[in-house]
Amino acid sequence: MANFTIADIKALREQLGTGMVDTKKALEEADGDLEKAVEILRLKGAKGNAKRADRSTSEGLVAATEKDGKVTILELNTETDFVAKNDRFLALADKVLAAAAAVGADSVEAALAADADGKPVADLISDEAAIIGEKVELRRVRTLSGDKFEIYLHKTSKDLPPQVGVVLAYTGDDAETARSIAQHISFANPSYLSRDEVPAAEVEKEREIVTEISRNEGKPEAALPKIVEGRVNAFFKQVALLDQDYAKDNKLSVAKVAGDAGITITDFARFKVGA
Repeated sequence: MANFTIADIKALREQLGTGMVDTKKALEEADGDLEKAVEILRLKGAKGNAKRADRSTSEGLVAATEKDGKVTILELNTETDFVAKNDRFLALADKVLAAAAAVGADSVEAALAADADGKPVADLISDEAAIIGEKVELRRVRTLSGDKFEIYLHKTSKDLPPQVGVVLAYTGDDAETARSIAQHISFANPSYLSRDEVPAAEVEKEREIVTEISRNEGKPEAALPKIVEGRVNAFFKQVALLDQDYAKDNKLSVAKVAGDAGITITDFARFKVGA
């Protein structure tokens, strides 16, 4: 009989995030040797990576770090929340984030090519996925430059790592207001900083849609330009941060709040796991 206990199975599962059956089989094959069992799980996992390629990775975390006057934020995904909160997955995220930040990665491709423990991040993720037994995917990475930053990481469940992350780049001295605006971004989910950044094609498409809606509602043709303009402005208030109603006081715009606080928002990023 293999020389291991239920406690050994539990410890190895918590370390690697592997399934009960696979963990027990590996310990049996390794005759209770934990290090050998890890290697067995890794080898078996490597063979299974290709089979997992099409699986959905809707769980995971968002993490961010500041380095050399820049902030790097990323989303690392896996298949289950069991793995997402596992120490091995969290350690992997730390290594990937450090490697991405070291090169100022502003794309997944740049991050995957970065060095981590003497190997490309892509290989590190593949090796760890083989041990964990689930598909692991680096979904998004951005590095922001700026004068000052506010990093806000939000947990949607106390048992899981952060699921929503916001980085706000700004100038000025009111860190409290900057943090409040970062929290607003996590809730309001703007797509652009200002209305000037919204692509013209996107604005024109919205204009066509609201024009058609207004006509279908029987609005007078002479009144259409004013009605359409009002609805396009409402669209800007949905997608452009500075135009949005401030979450803590919807009588004020984010632009007004920032201006009153003497800060200028220069950039932002918002990642939400699976979104």
